[in-house]
This record gives sequence, structure tokens and C-alpha cells, in this order.
Amino acid sequence: MNRKRALIADTFCLTKRRRCAADSVTGESQADIRSSLQYLVTLFSRKLFNDSLPPVVLKHQLYSLHNDKTSVDKQVNELRETGELLMFQLGFDSEAFALVFAEDYRAKVLQGEAGRGTLGTVEKFLTKLIPSCSDLSFNKEKMLKEFLFTDSEITQLVKSGVLTVRDAGSWWLSIPNSGKFIKYFIKGRKAVLGMVKKSKYSEILQTELEGRRTTSQVKFQMKYHIHDIIGAELVECIQTTSGTLLRYVDGNVN
Repeated sequence: MNRKRALIADTFCLTKRRRCAADSVTGESQADIRSSLQYLVTLFSRKLFNDSLPPVVLKHQLYSLHNDKTSVDKQVNELRETGELLMFQLGFDSEAFALVFAEDYRAKVLQGEAGRGTLGTVEKFLTKLIPSCSDLSFNKEKMLKEFLFTDSEITQLVKSGVLTVRDAGSWWLSIPNSGKFIKYFIKGRKAVLGMVKKSKYSEILQTELEGRRTTSQVKFQMKYHIHDIIGAELVECIQTTSGTLLRYVDGNVN
């Protein structure tokens, strides 16, 4: 696989591999997906960011809990269309998407904006965004003509972190102060994959990995990373009489 972004892109490649199916669910309903999101939110380390970030779930983490990827995507999109859920392109890989409950996003953005001159513009943006908008990015025409923002207000939104530049004349929806999250996530994934690879035969029981003491490179709960590497298909899952065995997938850089 030839990719220029060697460390990040190769480590985060979502190759098509067999994922865990023993505990997965088929025929997902919106309630199933919402419940799984709420469970994954409990694994997010709020204190790590001094409670300044909304809980972030990676969409592919849901694939570790549900076997039908198409159904998961459908239900996620429905939750986005009703304004309950927001999705973000985090930038370290084109196939990695963050999911945040809209009300959590609103609360943390406004918490961070308290007392700042950009608060009014950000409140206006959230009012237009959360009820019905499911876009990942916005072009200048939409910002000016549909959302009725001025150029100076768009600059304020970028300054506040709710938008980040995609290219000339367009912006990604973004999570303010998410740089540290991305940094810790990348380091943690690399470290947890390394634990699997360094195990005998490059495989380890999921329960044993869950019980491993985390290193300084792993800032999140171990289960948060395990749902990541399973959902991203960076490990194979093999059902044994002792439980689920996670096997390192050759080709990952770690």
C-alpha cells in the first residue's frame, strides 16, 4: 500500500479485514446505535482534557459492536439528520470520522466561549447548525447566502475553532481544542497495537489486553482503544473457548 503520510496514514488504514462478530448485532435500530454511542461515551476520558471537550466517539468504533456496517451508517446518518448527532472529519485520515452528541458539543463550545468577543457569532452559528444541518463542511456561498454570515464573522468562527479551513472558500466543521485529543489518540492506538504485536504469535485474548496496565503513551481507557482497533479492522478477531483472541494484522505500522 503506497501512501505518502507514512506514520499516520499507514497506522490508520482501514483495510478490509474480518472483524469481531461474536458480540455484534445485526438489524440495528436507531435505539441500538444511540445506546452503543452512550456506552462508548462512558469510555471517553473527560478529565484528560479538564472537561473542556465533548465526549468523542469514532464512527468505526461502532463497527466493533455491530456487525452490519451499512445499517450503522444509515442509523448514524438519521441521528445526524434529526440534529441529535454531529459528525466531524478529524483530518488524520480521510476515513476516520468523529461523532459527538449535538447538545454535548453545544455545551462545551459555549463553555469555552464564555466571556469572549466571538460568543455572539458562535451562538448564531450553533443555532443554525444543530437543529437541522448535517454537513461536514461549508462553502462560502452557503455561509454567506444561506447562513447569512459576513466575512468577518466567518473569521471569528475559525478563530473560535468551530470551523477550520478546508481549502480556499470552504471550511470543515470542527471541535475546538481537539488537537490534543488527536495527538493522544494516535499515540494510544500505536501503543495498543504494539502490545498486540509483541504478544506471543502476535495475538492476545481481548480480556487480557483489557486488563493490561496502560503505559504513558496510552491516555485513554484501554477499552476505548480496543473498540478502535477492532472497528478499524487493524486486528482480526478469532473466537476461542477462552474468549475472543485479537490477532495483529500484518501491514500495520506501529
